[in-house]
Amino acid sequence: MSVWDDLVGQERVSEQLAAAARDADALVTAAAADAPLPEASRMTHAWLFTGPPGAGRTQTARAFAAALQCVSPDRALGGAPGCGFCDGCHTALVGTHADVTTVVAVGSQILVDDMRDTVRKSFTSPATGRWQIILVEDAERLNEKSANAVLKAVEEPAPRTVWLLCAPSLEDVLPTIRSRCRHLNLSTPSVEAVADMLVRREGVEPDVAVAAARATQGHVDRARRLATDPAARERRAAVLKLPLRVDDIGGCLKAAQELVDAAAEDAKQLAEEIDAKETEELKAALGAAQGGRMPRGTAGVIKDLEDKQKRRRTRTQRDSLDLALTDLTAFYRDVLALQLGSRIALANTDAEDALERLARSSSPESTLRRIEAIAACRDALDRNVAPLLAVEAMTMALRAG
Repeated sequence: MSVWDDLVGQERVSEQLAAAARDADALVTAAAADAPLPEASRMTHAWLFTGPPGAGRTQTARAFAAALQCVSPDRALGGAPGCGFCDGCHTALVGTHADVTTVVAVGSQILVDDMRDTVRKSFTSPATGRWQIILVEDAERLNEKSANAVLKAVEEPAPRTVWLLCAPSLEDVLPTIRSRCRHLNLSTPSVEAVADMLVRREGVEPDVAVAAARATQGHVDRARRLATDPAARERRAAVLKLPLRVDDIGGCLKAAQELVDAAAEDAKQLAEEIDAKETEELKAALGAAQGGRMPRGTAGVIKDLEDKQKRRRTRTQRDSLDLALTDLTAFYRDVLALQLGSRIALANTDAEDALERLARSSSPESTLRRIEAIAACRDALDRNVAPLLAVEAMTMALRAG
């Protein structure tokens, strides 16, 4: 199984990256042997991966990182980099490779403090691997200062350093940064491709796989979670009942509160295990005493970690809310398709009765206004409006139609 096997519906991109990995391998081999470097190479020092949510931007970048770090002995016999089994591939894929640094937005932005050590590391030689790789998962969340720090590193990179940036679109990245990157745009995988992956890789029943792929409209990670996690299916079912619960003001307020509470609980469950592990590891690194007593002068470090964890919980809650709003948008999109007599496949076939009921009782114009209300709620959350206020405004707008 090569590192490219998990990239669903991205055959064209996989071919380009595999060719670049072969050229990168030739560059490292030639440099080690003091041989002349190839004149033409498909490898470059900075890459920008864009595409819609669920297309697999981060997975693609990580697969490329694994191929660049591949140390399979089969390559001496003509094998391609990216075997998926060697130590270089495995550690890069699971995120433990010493020379693959991953930057993820903890809050709504990637701060310059979060990038400073990473930028400094980008100018060092690889410790054990073939390349020093910096993977920025949320390049669109770089603020002005952190983006400028990245720009300086990308403008004058170290010889064996590769930057891999992921963002939804070119417009989400500073022009000065994107002009120095090789751009690869990923497309949304087809429902058939996602369902096939769920059957082959996750052992999901074919009908469940198709339903999950259709409900998530080709979003690979969400489809996997929906197909394998009963709790995720229950949360989605609760969200799809919301349009039928906004007949009066009390129902609107109650539905909004329950939606926000569910997102907060989801974020809490995801954060508790990670936070506890991080805190224990930091205390051990700082030399905490047997009874949990911390050495002097370490209170500030613990406080910094707690602030980071708080920002991450806030972002996780808003990501969970955004997922619910995405499901709501898909619901009203299906309502609109029924109202207009469109032949496109419905995403929410499991809620067809509710779809038909709303399609009969409202007009296409009101459905469009409801979709706009959901979009306005998402924009408000991006601007850090209090989640409950934003969702209450949305549910009142859904009632008004």
